[in-house]
Amino acid sequence: MNGTVTRTWTRSTAVTAPAAVRARRVSRALFGVCFGLIALVFFLPMIWMTLSGFKSTSDIFAHPFAPPDGIDFGQWKTAWQVGGLGQYVVNSLIVTAVSVLGILVLGAAAAYAFSRFRFRGRGALMSLLALGLLLPLQSYFIAQSTMFTDLGLTDTRWALIVPYIAMGLPLATYLLKVYLDALPDELFEAARVDGAGDMRVFLMIVVPLLKPGLATVAIFSALTSWNEFLLALLYIQDDALKTIPTGLLAFTGRHSTDYGLLFSALSIITLPMIVVYVVFNRWVVGGVTAGSLK
Repeated sequence: MNGTVTRTWTRSTAVTAPAAVRARRVSRALFGVCFGLIALVFFLPMIWMTLSGFKSTSDIFAHPFAPPDGIDFGQWKTAWQVGGLGQYVVNSLIVTAVSVLGILVLGAAAAYAFSRFRFRGRGALMSLLALGLLLPLQSYFIAQSTMFTDLGLTDTRWALIVPYIAMGLPLATYLLKVYLDALPDELFEAARVDGAGDMRVFLMIVVPLLKPGLATVAIFSALTSWNEFLLALLYIQDDALKTIPTGLLAFTGRHSTDYGLLFSALSIITLPMIVVYVVFNRWVVGGVTAGSLK
């Protein structure tokens, strides 16, 4: 009797196991197809923009979805020279690099203080940072503009660097704080027993352990600073200090626009940032999830 039951159970298990494997494979395939279609929807405009950068304006209007007759990077070279993209790229690199560095240094220090110290006013300061995540830029733009005018920061790179750091600091602080909260207290207690001070603990323990989180913050902050348009348009009037988003306005005219050159310039500026994000995507995902998995 027991042998019959055992053989029956074994046969039923052998029958259902392949079915379960096939079901998992089908679900994974459907999952991949769905996400592939979503990715295609998001990438189609970029692909169309890149291909349009190899066409003339008349070809774009006559055959908007047709592929270009050939791949000639001469129009990209013309867009770079005519639009003066070199200076805009340099300005964007300077503003983005200084902003990201400020966000990383101040965000890591603030996260360490909020995570490992208990002091009066800690909750109020955390609430102020939360407001930075909730309030839109337009809500404090007038006061910020008045302050920058009084301080003489308007039409300087600091008019962009200071608000970029302020806008990126709340997210950086909260993200890095969650990461530090997941670290064991024994690690810091052992450092204290060995005689390490606050600065040494921060530099020798906190910063190395925060590398995945810092990489995530750096990428998000760099993308935000690189693509920001409103502040760059309102605070920078000197053409020698303009960043890429406002510099691209040079390709649009009052009565006509050379869309071929415009799309070439957009492709030159957009594609490198996409490559950077794809290359460091593993760091982004790891930094976002590391705090919750520790």
